[in-house]
Amino acid sequence: MLIISEPLAQSLVSVEDAIEAVASTFAAMARGDARNYPVVREVVGHADAVYGVKAGGDVSAPFLGLKAGGYWPHNLGRGLTNHQSSTLLFDPDTGRAMALVSANYLTGIRTGAASAIATRSLAREDASVLGIIGTGGQSLHQLRATAAVRRISRVHAWDMQPDSAARFARAVQEMGFDCVAESTPEAVARAAEIIVTVTPSQKPILMRDWIRPGTHISAMGTDTRGKQELDPAVVAAARVFVDEAAQAITIGDCQHAHAAGLIREADLVPLGQVLIGMAQGRQSPEQITLFDGTGVALQDLVVADLAVKRARTTDRGTEVEY
Repeated sequence: MLIISEPLAQSLVSVEDAIEAVASTFAAMARGDARNYPVVREVVGHADAVYGVKAGGDVSAPFLGLKAGGYWPHNLGRGLTNHQSSTLLFDPDTGRAMALVSANYLTGIRTGAASAIATRSLAREDASVLGIIGTGGQSLHQLRATAAVRRISRVHAWDMQPDSAARFARAVQEMGFDCVAESTPEAVARAAEIIVTVTPSQKPILMRDWIRPGTHISAMGTDTRGKQELDPAVVAAARVFVDEAAQAITIGDCQHAHAAGLIREADLVPLGQVLIGMAQGRQSPEQITLFDGTGVALQDLVVADLAVKRARTTDRGTEVEY
């Protein structure tokens, strides 16, 4: 078995690599070559943790595996990140476990990649003002990924913790971008042409009246029943794209608009269908587009598979008997 550590994973797969890898797996999903299996997500009852397992396979690549991990909210005090996860890949021909890949960094960039693919496919070509709502650990991944697909002229950011937004703004400015830490999410929404939400919110923080015509929104924070970042009226007003429709209406931001009868599952367009030409993306410059990114196993597996292939090509990683 090949073991890939967290630092090695960071050196093997870039944000740009992740964008192309995740795009390929979205396309495979749309063709019917790749499938996500049912998700397990549970409250542990210890350390206030939430634990989950996502699994899937792509017969065209091929790869097969699972990612296990979750959210441990007290880890920062231990010098660890709150999100912890690992990916286990199996040989599709024999079922033997073949690689264990540290997935903290890879989860971050695959999430940024999914959002960036939606922005590349759906945002207006001239959109250059980025709004980020939620400035935690995912926010810089989102910025870097978005900047890889659109020329960003300015960033507006908000967080429930003003100190976090201020730190993020300083970091963004050090990267060479003009960045404003806003005092309200409304100020971000009214300024932005591309909006990315990455919060753990349990109630809507982005309202319909704030959204400008032609805006693209990537809602990336809602991945559990009860979470919510968007006013259901935002979802109802947009042309909605998803990583996986059944998951979006169950644990994504679409769950609330769907429960209220404002949208149907049939209204949701898998992003992979746009990538392979099966479905149309943006239909007019004034249209509001929304990507409800709940995160699927195949995103994790495709970046882990890429890390393994590169590690083996360059003779890196640790081989152990298993």
